[in-house]
Amino acid sequence: MTPPYYAVIFTSVRTEITEGYEEMAALMEKLAKEQDGFLGVESARNEIGITVSYWRDLESIKKWKQQTDHLQAQQKGRAVWYKNYTTRIALVEREYSFERES
Repeated sequence: MTPPYYAVIFTSVRTEITEGYEEMAALMEKLAKEQDGFLGVESARNEIGITVSYWRDLESIKKWKQQTDHLQAQQKGRAVWYKNYTTRIALVEREYSFERES
């Protein structure tokens, strides 16, 4: 990805209820990848979950937030799967990385 672009940082603490969560998470990732403006996603979970999705612009993020299946997942998350969560939207102006050679 070449900056500038946006990062949506979703951090969460889950409830004890796991039924249906993995399937919904997989569906949301699949659907996000189909959205115009989607650039990528990274995710990790221990005590808290962190998912960072990358987007071309704010309009793409707005459309994803309003996507019908995503709205249903948000409602189910608040009702069943999450104790709490925070969503942050940040403009990425610069990036750099390291990769060890094999």
